[in-house]
Amino acid sequence: MARRVVAQGYGGPDQLALVEYDAPDPGPGEVRVDLRAIGVNPFDLKSYSGAFGTDPGNLPVLLGGEAAGVVSAVGTEANSPTGLVAVGDEVVVFPGRGLYADQVTVPVSSVLAKPSGVAWEVAAGLLLAGATAFDTLDTVGVGPGDTLLLHGASGAVGSAAIQLAVGRGATVVGTASAENQEYVRELGAIPVGYGPGLVDRVRALAPDGVSAAIDAAGTDEALDVSAQLVPERGRIVTIAAGPHAEELGIRRVGGPESRPARDAARLPLLELAGDGVLTVRIAGTYPLEDAARAHRDLAGSHPPGKFVLLP
Repeated sequence: MARRVVAQGYGGPDQLALVEYDAPDPGPGEVRVDLRAIGVNPFDLKSYSGAFGTDPGNLPVLLGGEAAGVVSAVGTEANSPTGLVAVGDEVVVFPGRGLYADQVTVPVSSVLAKPSGVAWEVAAGLLLAGATAFDTLDTVGVGPGDTLLLHGASGAVGSAAIQLAVGRGATVVGTASAENQEYVRELGAIPVGYGPGLVDRVRALAPDGVSAAIDAAGTDEALDVSAQLVPERGRIVTIAAGPHAEELGIRRVGGPESRPARDAARLPLLELAGDGVLTVRIAGTYPLEDAARAHRDLAGSHPPGKFVLLP
């Protein structure tokens, strides 16, 4: 029997339980993967918090959207975006559902070859935030010569966006708390603190102006400051929807409409990771059975980086 973590009710991490289940044999266009590492993301907590409703018919809630592991069985037509899949292949699974498990059966379209030099933990935490970052950069057209203002620069999306933007030849000014500013600097951005006076501080750091902005923080401050500094409203984007963004005419990326762009980002992200250009800091690892502890830690104050479950 395989094991997986589910939310048996709505609320906090105390709702999580480790249960046994049968991972089905793969059918046409499916593969079974023995997972080695699973990315933990804020969306996982939100999915059973009640933020999306509390319909009892949706219980138990399956958790986990990204992971990495070894293929243990293949169905027919097992051709993935990176080629034919065979037993023993080391792969990354994204996008997925119900990946808080030690074994899963998934569509082959969600399976991509893991670069050989990339650690399991990094591979499992790379694509969800990385694809979001890639999408935001493409949406505002970040390229050589741009100066990008990035709000929430030390988070998972922000840290990926810094590396990708710098790789594209842009200068990045990234907002972060005092304790995370050195990390932002290490990634290649110019750190700046949040709070009153942010517009003036950014202008001092970018005297030639800011050409694009990404809000990965989800605050009104991020939206207001971006609107003041970026001449073209179309070159501002947020990953957090809200009425204030709509009032300012700022676009949001995310939701079903972003799925094709994020799927297309997977291959270049894995290539960059394989080349050592893009990496993920691991803030902590937890056994699968300690998923509730990982969620409590993620919801609290913690160092920058991804939390990862190890089955």
